[in-house]
Amino acid sequence: MRTGLLRTVGAVTAAYGAVAAYRPGWLARPVGLVDPEGNTHPHTATALRPLAWRDAASGLAMLLAPRGPALVTATAVRIASDVGDAVLFGTGSGGRVRRAGAVVTALGWAAVTVAALAGGRGGEADGALPGDPGT
Repeated sequence: MRTGLLRTVGAVTAAYGAVAAYRPGWLARPVGLVDPEGNTHPHTATALRPLAWRDAASGLAMLLAPRGPALVTATAVRIASDVGDAVLFGTGSGGRVRRAGAVVTALGWAAVTVAALAGGRGGEADGALPGDPGT
């Protein structure tokens, strides 16, 4: 397990989730859930905010969970969320190119996270950052 990379993915995910919860257009635009003028309908914003808060919470969990089973569980939730996003946006968002982009992005983040979870350095330290909880 590459703890440092998992913490970085968690921090980026938490920050993105918080911004997207505040400005759902950040999530709506890339997946094609905006009107022709590029505006996010209030109902769409309402539907996307829980996904953004989920990202913020799962990212924060990856950032703060102690190494071991808690971090593995937080990471598994993040991976499952990314795979779920790929399915959701791959089937329900606007336009073929937008759908493909959403799927590639979501699965790309899932792949980075899986690689960080599966990666390691044999018997050496696992790449934990200084001050990392659980060190």
